[in-house]
Amino acid sequence: MSERPPLPRRFNLIRSFALADFITLANAAAGTSSIFLCLNYVESGREPLYLWAAFALLPLAFIFDAADGAVARWRRRSSPYGADLDSLADIVSFGVAPAVLAYTLGMRGFWDALILIYFVTCGIGRLARFNVTADDLADADTGKVKYFEGTPIPTSLALVGVQFAAWRMGAVGEGLWGGAMEFGPGTFHPLVLMYALSGSLMISERIRIPKP
Repeated sequence: MSERPPLPRRFNLIRSFALADFITLANAAAGTSSIFLCLNYVESGREPLYLWAAFALLPLAFIFDAADGAVARWRRRSSPYGADLDSLADIVSFGVAPAVLAYTLGMRGFWDALILIYFVTCGIGRLARFNVTADDLADADTGKVKYFEGTPIPTSLALVGVQFAAWRMGAVGEGLWGGAMEFGPGTFHPLVLMYALSGSLMISERIRIPKP
């Protein structure tokens, strides 16, 4: 009689994660929570507590983003999923969440939405390029990537900082810095151009930033 094949182990995916991977997932959880809090802010009629928390979670996501690599080096253990998990988490926390904050605070015109979509897709493209080219950019002796091509996506926290300052000064909605313009199919707020600039810098091949 032939032997039965071994039963599959439950939670194989989770069992294969290293500690650093769980910290990366905390990054994604913080970014997702920030998005949900923006929705709560709108639904509640602009209860400020929700937006305070939405802003606070993105710097926390950055701390998790920095910590996962440090933990992986300290424990000298990583999983095959590490790089991809990191990129996917960064898209949520430093791509989608900052765009949702902008939309929440008044950048809701047709042209605003197109630029915010451009920003998010630039972030996706920048991270995909890094994952594909990491081996080519790595130092032959240490195996570490020597520099970033384009600005890293966590630099979007600078945009979050601008929005936080604008919110605290009441420059949201109709009062957004730079005002609003009506042309073509919808509204355009010049302040959204900082997202267009950030996205363009992320996909630039001319910008090379040494990787710490």
